[in-house]
Amino acid sequence: MSRKFFTTRVMILLIVLILMIIAINPNPFATGIEVQTVKGEIAEQGLRIGDNIESINGKPIDNVEEFNLLIDSEYREDKTFVIKTNKREIAYIATEKPTVTVKEARSNNLDVGLDLSGGTRVLLEPDTDEVVSNKQIEDLIDVLNNRLNTYGLSDLQIRAAEDRDGKQLVLVEIAGASRQEVRELIEQQGQFEAKIGERVVFVGSEKDIPFVCKDDGTCSGIRSCDQNGDGYSCRFEFQISLSAEAAKRHAEITMDIPINVSDIGTGGAYLAEPLDLYLDGELVDSLRISENLKGQEATAITISGPGGGATEEVAYDDALKQMNRLQTIMITGSLPFSLNIVKIDSISPILGSNFIYNAFLVGLLAILGVVIVIFIRYRKFKIVLPFVVNMISEIIIVLGIAALINWRLDLVSIAGIIAAVGTGVDDQIVITDEVLKGEGVIYNWKERTKRAFFIIFAAYAATVAAMIPLWSAGAGLMRGFAVTTIIGVTVGVFITRPAFASMVEKLFRE
Repeated sequence: MSRKFFTTRVMILLIVLILMIIAINPNPFATGIEVQTVKGEIAEQGLRIGDNIESINGKPIDNVEEFNLLIDSEYREDKTFVIKTNKREIAYIATEKPTVTVKEARSNNLDVGLDLSGGTRVLLEPDTDEVVSNKQIEDLIDVLNNRLNTYGLSDLQIRAAEDRDGKQLVLVEIAGASRQEVRELIEQQGQFEAKIGERVVFVGSEKDIPFVCKDDGTCSGIRSCDQNGDGYSCRFEFQISLSAEAAKRHAEITMDIPINVSDIGTGGAYLAEPLDLYLDGELVDSLRISENLKGQEATAITISGPGGGATEEVAYDDALKQMNRLQTIMITGSLPFSLNIVKIDSISPILGSNFIYNAFLVGLLAILGVVIVIFIRYRKFKIVLPFVVNMISEIIIVLGIAALINWRLDLVSIAGIIAAVGTGVDDQIVITDEVLKGEGVIYNWKERTKRAFFIIFAAYAATVAAMIPLWSAGAGLMRGFAVTTIIGVTVGVFITRPAFASMVEKLFRE
């Protein structure tokens, strides 16, 4: 070819494409499974979220189903449990069944939303007649983030939203969590109070409780399980540290409480009033206060409570659940107000996989349809190639930007990409028609391209303006469509459209 085909605009497109492919980091040969959530003693042994599990007790794992089956079949109490990951090998004596959820190993750096990965989406509304400020919503989101992260649910997204009337809402998306788990974690306000009589000694917050022992068998766990009538009762204990201010309140309140004389001589004496534990206004447990703590600024406290069930295993699990619940609320504090669940949706991972497959298929069909229409329109096969190159380039660049900014791709985001590519085809037709005008036209190549880009920029401005209201439409559920559409048309106007104009000019200029 006599003229240089790789112009500056084409080279810019190629450089951006290479950078975006690196950002996406495609790895179609990825195998194994990735840790999604982990807690308990296996977390203490070093298993981390994001680790790829390769085998359990020497048996290789290729998918989630194999992992779940091996966990059930290989776990035996007081037996050595060996988990090999891509980073380390963990071997320990198991005293509890590993609490781990996994997902297929990532084959790229793209984050996908619940529509594609499966999980639960909850729309929450503050249950109050007062006007909710932005600061209160921020505080609410902070507490929810802490609470859900404490439960090991790391693959989550919480953001503020609004309805059509401007009412403040909160949208929570959690991958890999069931509908019931999310409901139990969110619905309760989680107001913890420790009282002696009617006087509050401390509440569940970092201000009063700077340290809560969790996932450490030396200072937390199920201490006993006994048969009780027709069922079983288990008791948990965990240690907490009180702040100096809370310890001072404890000393002031206990100073005037008499010692229960009936306990003297029985091996231990206690104060006449117990320390009552309340959660959301309901009595959880009562702890006896040793006479040694009378008037003392005690900073170390042991919290205990019961769990029950028809069998010892059920009672054990119930006690463990109650302990985790109390620990979490003490660590994160209570919500600033109670919440109502406006809407809750669950999507299975299988359905999400079908969505991905269908989206990929629709994308291929759309590209094929455009190729056919373009060929019919211009009757020249060589004009089809720049169209295809630019469509694929725009998709790759948008996905690369999504990977760089950690934007979660969902169905509406994919729809936005398709919309952006569609507007790109329109712009490319405008460029092609201007460049390929018949002989005798008074405009030169540069002027023809300039006329085309005047139309393109006007359409770009109109598209961006139309997307802005979608940022908060549908409680923010349309935000992905707006973001990917704006990214797509911006990439097109400033990167791919100029490169396309250069390609067309070099292919057909005589």
